[in-house]
Order: sequence, then C-alpha cells, then structure tokens
Amino acid sequence: MIALIITFFIICPIVGYFFYKQIRVNIKPATIVGEFVFIGLFILTMGLFGLIWLLNGDGYYTAIDPVDGGYTPFAFEHLSTLIVFFALAVFGLIKLWYKGRVLPPLLFSLCVMFVMIGIPISAAVILQTSTNTEQSGGTFFFALLPFFYVVTSIIVLLKVVNAEADVASTKIYRNKYLNLLNQKLAKTEKQPLLILVMLLPVFAIIVAILMIFGQDANSITKVFTETTTWTFSQKTHPPFLDHEGHYLCTVAVCGTPDIVKPLRLGKRHGHEIIVNRQLLIANAFEELIQENVPTLHKVIRGFYDKYGYPLSKKITTTRASNAVYLLMKPLEYLFLMVLYLCSTKPEEKINKQYAI
Repeated sequence: MIALIITFFIICPIVGYFFYKQIRVNIKPATIVGEFVFIGLFILTMGLFGLIWLLNGDGYYTAIDPVDGGYTPFAFEHLSTLIVFFALAVFGLIKLWYKGRVLPPLLFSLCVMFVMIGIPISAAVILQTSTNTEQSGGTFFFALLPFFYVVTSIIVLLKVVNAEADVASTKIYRNKYLNLLNQKLAKTEKQPLLILVMLLPVFAIIVAILMIFGQDANSITKVFTETTTWTFSQKTHPPFLDHEGHYLCTVAVCGTPDIVKPLRLGKRHGHEIIVNRQLLIANAFEELIQENVPTLHKVIRGFYDKYGYPLSKKITTTRASNAVYLLMKPLEYLFLMVLYLCSTKPEEKINKQYAI
C-alpha cells in the first residue's frame, strides 16, 4: 500500500507535467515549468485548506467534543456567497494569466474586478482564521490558500495593467452600447480609474444575483460573523460534549477489583461512573493546578486531549486496565505528594471529587 502511494505521488506529477506541456504549446520550457509548479502549489494549498476545514467543520449551534474536531470558520448558510466570489476571482485570475491584454477590454475589465474583489475577501479569510479561542495549532494552514491567491493576484495585476492595449482596442461588439463601453475601456490611461468606479456596481450586481438564489444582502459578512471561536465570530456554541471516556475511569470499570480497587459510584457531568482512589487523586490534582496555575492546566489538558483520550478508546480489556493502573502508580504518588504540599486539606479535596 505504501509503495502504491509513493508511486502515485511520483507518477502523477510527471504525467501531469507532460499533459500540461501539450496544452501550452509554443511556450518557452522555463515558462511551462514555472506555471506547472505554480498550479501544483495552488492545488496543494487548496488540499490543505480542505483538509483542515474537514477537521473544523461543525456549525456554531452543534455541541461537539473538541478532541474530535472544531467549529467551522465559515457559516454554512452563507457559504454560497463566499464560494461564488472565490470562483469568480479564480476565473478572472486564470483568464488574466493566460490571455492578459489579448482579452476584449470589457471582459478584461470584468476579470480585473473579479480579481480585485477577491483580494479583500482573501484578506478577511486570513484574519478570520488567524485566531481561534479553542485551538492553537494547525489552523494556520487555512491562510496558505488566500495568501497564495493575494500574492499571485498582485503579480498578475501589475503585469497586465501595465501591458499595451493595442490588440484590445481593435475589438468591436455588435451591440452599440457594449461597443461604446468597450471603446472607453480600451483607453489605457483611463482604465484603472474606470475599473475602480465599476468595482462597487459589479459587486452589487453579484450580490443581487445571489439574493435571487436565497442569500442575504450581507452574506459576505455573515459568512464570517455567524460562526464561533474565530476572529470575527459573534455566536456562542453549546457546552462542549464530555469525552466518551477517561482512561482512569476505564481502569476502574474494566480492571480486576483486587488490583484497581474501585471505591464507590461517582457522578461526572450527570453520568454515574465507578471511581477508585487513583482517579480521585488525579482529578483533585487537576483541580489544584486549574485553581492556581490555569495556564499550566491548559497545557496539561491539551496534552491529555491529544494523547490520553485516544488511548482511552483502546483500553477495553481487564488486562489492559490492570497494566495502565500499575503504570499510573508513580504519577498517582507524585500527584498525592503535590496535593499534600500545596493543599491545606488534601484528603477533603480528594474525597469531594465526583461526589454524588
């Protein structure tokens, strides 16, 4: 299987390059290589964007376990608006890249406007995904695609806006109104100003069309604000779901009673669990850290969520529970020592954990 995957990633770029080379005939080899590398990077950033989005794809109204995923930075109800603007921006970028000033002035101007509209939207995506109140790592992959788009757009716009308009000025439309607009846009010295003037009307027309298909007039802002935990988020989410299990709880339930020594029933978030002294000490230690060093507690909780929780799903047999209980013994003694050093009533703190 690994050999097949490696072969796939080696062969696909080679086949893709020769296929792309056949499409871009009469182009310098260096240009073909550069374009192919660019396309590959663009696809890679899109793939990373999609992958991280899959891991952070729940709506703000859904109760989730943060270990299993996160909340989406883009509201599903208004996602169509973001997708349409992204599609138009990419369409304009591709057209300008391959055709440039050879395009008819009207189409050229529309493509420039699509690309320019995409730049502030991409910047908003970067800002939206730059901070997350519940997660600290991995989400920067969201920013790769919009950042790549912004850099490419600036390069392409600088190239085409400064190009000659000789070919474009010869284009003629049958419709006299389109032809009049075309002739005005063909005047290079006036084109940047006209493009800026038309930017808002074109944006408004796109929004109006989207409204016909059910989007709100301000969907382009709501797609960022009707979310939770991200930069522009204005919604709150339900309380996080409790983990399906805690490996110490699993020990108390599945281990041999003579070894793990279950003590009593306890209640955790409304559910009855079987507790032993090891679990009580561990939870009391966590409570002590949370009360006195909340930053350290967040680090410890993050470490457990990343490594301990997946382990808990694998501890389902008596033998495994016994082994984990014995391996945890040194930590149990360490936790107990810290409790007796830092708490005035350590046993009271231990015994009140998971009280029914």
